[in-house]
Amino acid sequence: MLPVITLVGRPNVGKSTLFNRLTRSRDALVADYPGLTRDRQYGRGQLGPRPYILVDTGGLSGGRDPLEALTERQVRLAIEEADHLLFLVDARDGCLPGDQEIATELRRTGKPITLAVNKVDRLDPDRALLDFHTLGLGDPQPIAASHGRGVVQLLEHISATWPEPEAVGPGAESASADQGIQIAVLGRPNAGKSTLINRLLGEERMVASDVPGTTRDAVFIPFEAEGRAYTLIDTAGLRRRAKVTELIEKYSFIKAMQAVEACNVAILLLDARVGIGEQDATLASQVIDSGRALVVAVNKWDGLSAAERTAIKDGYERKLGFLDFAERFQISALHGSSVGLLLAAAERAYASATRDLPTPLLTRLLADLVSEHQPPLVRGRRIKLRYAHQGGRNPPLIVIHGNQVEAVPDSYRRYLINRFRTELGMRGTPLRLEFKSGGNPFAGQRNTLTPRQQRHRARLKQFVNRRKR
Repeated sequence: MLPVITLVGRPNVGKSTLFNRLTRSRDALVADYPGLTRDRQYGRGQLGPRPYILVDTGGLSGGRDPLEALTERQVRLAIEEADHLLFLVDARDGCLPGDQEIATELRRTGKPITLAVNKVDRLDPDRALLDFHTLGLGDPQPIAASHGRGVVQLLEHISATWPEPEAVGPGAESASADQGIQIAVLGRPNAGKSTLINRLLGEERMVASDVPGTTRDAVFIPFEAEGRAYTLIDTAGLRRRAKVTELIEKYSFIKAMQAVEACNVAILLLDARVGIGEQDATLASQVIDSGRALVVAVNKWDGLSAAERTAIKDGYERKLGFLDFAERFQISALHGSSVGLLLAAAERAYASATRDLPTPLLTRLLADLVSEHQPPLVRGRRIKLRYAHQGGRNPPLIVIHGNQVEAVPDSYRRYLINRFRTELGMRGTPLRLEFKSGGNPFAGQRNTLTPRQQRHRARLKQFVNRRKR
């Protein structure tokens, strides 16, 4: 088992900055704003040949706000699963009563603790550390997480408490690194994304609240279900750009869009209680533009009247009719109704998105579709589509070669996409077409002919015209 290090401390002491430094990533959301992190964020670090798991947590502030209480519950769950506690304090603030309270709580766990004093840049290290000896946690380790100062020495200090690694058989490392299908859960604020994540995991892993905007970061959560590996990505609720005014919401929007790019399959979560909105259509369009496979889940379906359910279905067909390729489920994340169907649907969508499509199959299918419905005439000439082959996967790309392909109308393109998807049995993934023309091999040669060649061509043209008459 890899050692687990949990970062703990007050809000805004630099835990997420240190997390990104140690994992060599930008997975944790960072801004000069206290209380930004609310959920547990997991990452993988490496010290020489020794890998480890790092857990970023929200700040322990002792506040009475219900949301802060939920955040601190996540911190304490992370403390329970840790092998080593990395207690981070702020050198510029000095040792505060809140630090004393956290130190007392951490000592009660009986787990190894390392005290790291952050933001010592531009300070006298000896004077900055002096105040923190009163916490009784051993020698403080000076660091500057934003610049990487002292971070290697900090890790070497922590690794001294690690047990010797156990021998593993061949292939064990590749198996542990397999994150499986990455599934991002997207939706408007308060649609129930964190509740759905917790339901799929079977534990209270994410902070779930009826306060819109509870989740601010994109959180990656590896887990297994029925022997299969997955990574769930919880994201911040996305609103229209015109509605995104706070700096933190703009960061959250960026992180959510990065999650879309990182995932294999997106679950678009709709809130049945508020209906289908323009934001939902915008989110769906962004997923399609990214080429990601898609599953649609209409949440909070329980308790709706027959009339309300009919209105939701009508609104879906009217505003999200372009998602006809995606499987749709009516669920209750809170009570678990139909939630178990989502992972299987994500598997099907991913299988369709990554499927190999043989060239003979695509070419025969193209010939059948053209025979069934001919392309239109362009300036009296028929568009000719000759053969097709696969140009890419995830999303599937079919490249079609022919003549006058630049004139293929959008309606005929949609016909081909729909029929290809139906005939190939592809569900849950957008399908893209690319048309390529063979081109004119004599293009550009007109001005390169010699005078003798030009006279010969003119006489030949006159002869052909006389024969036609």
